[in-house]
Amino acid sequence: MKTIRLFQKDVYLKETVSTVTSITEYGGKTLITLAETIFFPTGGGQSCDTGKINSFDVTDVYEREDEIYHQVDCSPTELQAGDEVTLTIDWERRFDNMQRHCGEHILSGIFYREFGGVNRGFHMGDQYMTIDISLEENPDFTAVTWDMAKKAELEANKVIWQNLPVITRHFDKKSEAENLPLRKALAIEEDITIVCVGSVDNPSDCVACCGTHPSTAGQVGLIKIYKVESNKGMFRIYFEAGKRALERYRSQYDILTTLENSLSAGTDDLLDKYKSQQEKNRSARTQLYLLKKEIIRREAKSLEELLSSGSASLPVREYELLTADDLTAVAREVSSSVPKVLFLIHKPSCTVFICSDGHIDCGKLVKDNASIYGGKGGGNKTLARAIFSKYEYVPVFIDLIEKHLRD
Repeated sequence: MKTIRLFQKDVYLKETVSTVTSITEYGGKTLITLAETIFFPTGGGQSCDTGKINSFDVTDVYEREDEIYHQVDCSPTELQAGDEVTLTIDWERRFDNMQRHCGEHILSGIFYREFGGVNRGFHMGDQYMTIDISLEENPDFTAVTWDMAKKAELEANKVIWQNLPVITRHFDKKSEAENLPLRKALAIEEDITIVCVGSVDNPSDCVACCGTHPSTAGQVGLIKIYKVESNKGMFRIYFEAGKRALERYRSQYDILTTLENSLSAGTDDLLDKYKSQQEKNRSARTQLYLLKKEIIRREAKSLEELLSSGSASLPVREYELLTADDLTAVAREVSSSVPKVLFLIHKPSCTVFICSDGHIDCGKLVKDNASIYGGKGGGNKTLARAIFSKYEYVPVFIDLIEKHLRD
């Protein structure tokens, strides 16, 4: 028996009593059908309602062969066909879907009216909604610019401010609905639902849709476009509507206020102060880069002088302020001057760099000996590194290499 869809008659019905018509178990999940339901099943780009049947959670609702199945967190034996049950939907989720879906209708209708843009794809995601607009009805427009998006956003919000009626009509046959001013041709032959925003004579939007919508456009509250990008010959519009648009605006405004406070700026001069700060940062980074190059050059020269002194012991130097990348640069500068091996220690990361002119294979020294002290690393003949979990392993590792090279 086909489930009676009470949400088609009254989207504001939050609770009702119905009768269980069947209970089945499929894939370890309990599925229930009802004589009538207020639960909207997933469809038309909109997620399903959730809520409760008696005290049991309804976690999924979907339609198959004109029947609506409710996935319920209970065992198949806890309810029986013929039981009278109380249905309660999660109203916050329902109204969120109503706001967002109606917002999509209004914005799509405006893109069609203003620019001849046809909505060829709709996605209602967790973080934002998207519509894919194809500019195929008006040859004057070949791309959706940001100015066009802002105009569409303004016109869509004007529809909300007018609080136009949102009228849902159900038709048995396609021929009964085709006389309406639809922005998209009907693709189905029967059991058709048409949603119209505004009057039928001059609607802001009129299109076939099976989703749930508020009774007036004013309940959408707000439409905000975030981004426009080209996508497969069309233009993808990222946007949000209703409470979600307000919450995102609040979040972004909080971030803006934090930036203003950190830069001692107001909204009017925030961008100027941000650009000024960015320029100072670029200057500081350039100065730091040049200073590091000079320090690396001087350190390499100092090491070359040490290496040319003819000392019998293998040279070891330890560093706190230079980074591991800096020491790599130093090692590459001096490797050709190293008669045996040179040890450069990066103390903060417990890393030992070994470099040579290639006569002694530094990579092999690390591979053969670092693991003895739990170290890891690698490299090539002229430069390798060994990294240890504790600094206490660094001197004993170096001592081991020195003994190995003396043997």
